[in-house]
This record gives sequence, C-alpha cells and structure tokens, in this order.
Amino acid sequence: MSRMLAGAIGDGAFKMALGAAFAIGSTWLGDVFGVPTWLMVIAGAALLIGGGIEVVYVRRRPMATCLRLMIGYDIGWVVASAVALVVAWRGGTAGGEIGVAYLTVAPLALAALLMGAAATDVCPPTADVRPPTTDAQPPATDVRPSAPDTSAA
Repeated sequence: MSRMLAGAIGDGAFKMALGAAFAIGSTWLGDVFGVPTWLMVIAGAALLIGGGIEVVYVRRRPMATCLRLMIGYDIGWVVASAVALVVAWRGGTAGGEIGVAYLTVAPLALAALLMGAAATDVCPPTADVRPPTTDAQPPATDVRPSAPDTSAA
C-alpha cells in the first residue's frame, strides 16, 4: 500500500472517528460549540457516512482525483473554521453553527463526488488483468499433412 493511499484511507478514518465523537459527545460538544444537540448528532452521522464512503471508494479512484477532492475539502474546512473564529472573536454567536454546518454538508458532498467519479475514472481494482498463458496450442486447421515422400532419391 502506498503512502498516499494510506493517507487517503487515514483521512476517511479520521472523519469516521470525529463523527463518532460528535455523536457520542453531542450534548457536551453542542454546549461547547453553542449549537443544539440534534445538529451535533446530524454532523456526527454525516461525518461517519462521508468518512466510510471515502475509505471504501478511495481505492477505486485515481489518486489525483482523491487528492484534489481532499485538498478542496480541507481548504473549505480551514476557511469555514477561520470564518467561525472571526465571528466568535467579534462576539457573534453563529461561529459554532458555521463550523458544524460545514462538517455536516462537506463530508456528504465529498462522498457524492467520490461516488460520482467511480463510473468514469477507473475500473475497480478487482479487475483481473493477467497476461495470457504461454502454453496455448496453435489453432487447429482442417489441412491434413501431406504423405511422406517415398520416391527414391
């Protein structure tokens, strides 16, 4: 397994772990982020689903496609987090909602893009592409060999 593939699988596994933490700690984390518990549960479910799809589908895509999608996701996370921090520092109360809303929508969008890329980008890795064997016989013909030459030489 290449480092890139391991990193991509780790990215999906991290989303799944974060989703489980959001779902399990939804009440406490909801208080910390200033969002309702139900939103934390939905965000946790979205992260679990998105991360699970990422882990499954990352092997079926060209690594360049996966990297572009993951980089886009992570840039969005950074921007949403920066906006949420600015809102919070300025005394606003929507900072937590911005961050949690991104973590609800973005994993599902990433998963949809990964699944949509499946049919057009590459064949699944389970395709059997072995070279033909070399012990094959030549095709049969209906031509009979000529009789041996019995003339005197």
